[in-house]
Amino acid sequence: MNEHTRKLIQDFSPMWTNKQIWEFDQINEELRFDLCYVEPKMYTEELWKSKFAYKDSELRDTIVRTFDNLFDGKELYISNVNQMRLNGKFIPYLMAVIVDLTIDEEICLNFKLEDNFLVVSIDEKADLIDCKEFFEEFYHLATGFNYNEYTGIPDDETEAELYLTRLQEEFDEKMKLKLGNNYLPGNNDPDSLHSK
Repeated sequence: MNEHTRKLIQDFSPMWTNKQIWEFDQINEELRFDLCYVEPKMYTEELWKSKFAYKDSELRDTIVRTFDNLFDGKELYISNVNQMRLNGKFIPYLMAVIVDLTIDEEICLNFKLEDNFLVVSIDEKADLIDCKEFFEEFYHLATGFNYNEYTGIPDDETEAELYLTRLQEEFDEKMKLKLGNNYLPGNNDPDSLHSK
């Protein structure tokens, strides 16, 4: 992890759980942000008028639709709608949501505060140790795999399912002890738990 990412994670640790994200979404319904993709070190206010700007946008939908811009090396600038700056109370929420959206890609992200924006980019210099360290900070969004060792998942589909279920249950138990009611088992939010 680079120093900016490490500092933001340290400042806002522990990273938010899915339950905290869900509760924040309930309190802040229809939460929207201004988003703009920028070439590194090329930010200007004029870019908010470009095709890479997504003003007054729903975060999840916009990132999912435009994620390729990060793969192309651009940085994502995030601010409150029409304010050209981000209120600090949104930083831990945004970091957790963005990691949750991108965790399946198994890429490490960089986070930094610049010109009062939260800036997100893909950490192209990250090695295996950096990625392990990064994802351990967001353990509450992962599915419970132990990053310290080879998982040894059996080849037989039924055995593998039993093995992964046991791993998930053990992980859920550890997280419940560590985080109490802030932890939701199996990377769920309250809505998906109640719908089962």
